[in-house]
Amino acid sequence: MAGLRGAASIERGSAVRPSRLDDAQLLARIADRDLRAFERLYRAYHPRLSRFVSNILRRPHLVEEVLNDTMMVVWRRPGAYNGTSRVSTWIFAIAYRTALKALRRADDPVPDDRLKELPSSEPDPEQHAERGQAQRDLLAAIVELSPDHRAVIDLTYFHELGYAEIAEIMGCPVGTVKTRMFHARRHLRQRLAGCLAD
Repeated sequence: MAGLRGAASIERGSAVRPSRLDDAQLLARIADRDLRAFERLYRAYHPRLSRFVSNILRRPHLVEEVLNDTMMVVWRRPGAYNGTSRVSTWIFAIAYRTALKALRRADDPVPDDRLKELPSSEPDPEQHAERGQAQRDLLAAIVELSPDHRAVIDLTYFHELGYAEIAEIMGCPVGTVKTRMFHARRHLRQRLAGCLAD
């Protein structure tokens, strides 16, 4: 009976991001070639990885390819997860390395699709225009950062990860993450101060 309740809760909770324990359990089931467990993990991580990879690549046409390559590694090599970190850290590290490889292979120019005005729920046209301009300025400043600096910004502010976990994902010392964050923030501050002065 307890097993049935557990299975039912897994099915009902498929739209909810699994906890750390659930991630590890899903990975163990994936190691046993459980396609449903893989689909559940894929659905849970797809939105988070999409944002992260998009911010590194800045090439929308490569995002799905990198996501699929990342998740294929999870499917083919679940045993590579050694349990010393969270499953999410392991998956983000795979995505980071896969995105950097895709960047090295790509020669095409970076499209400016992200610099288009973002929709706003603000009814006041003047405030809408100011907010849109501020968003465009911020996105333009972020685009100027290197992929490593964009990754640190993204993982810190959009995924709310600490420096130690980011260091593990990026395969570098914590001090390097802090240095990248310092330089990224300095660049954004300078760039946005210049935009405000214009």
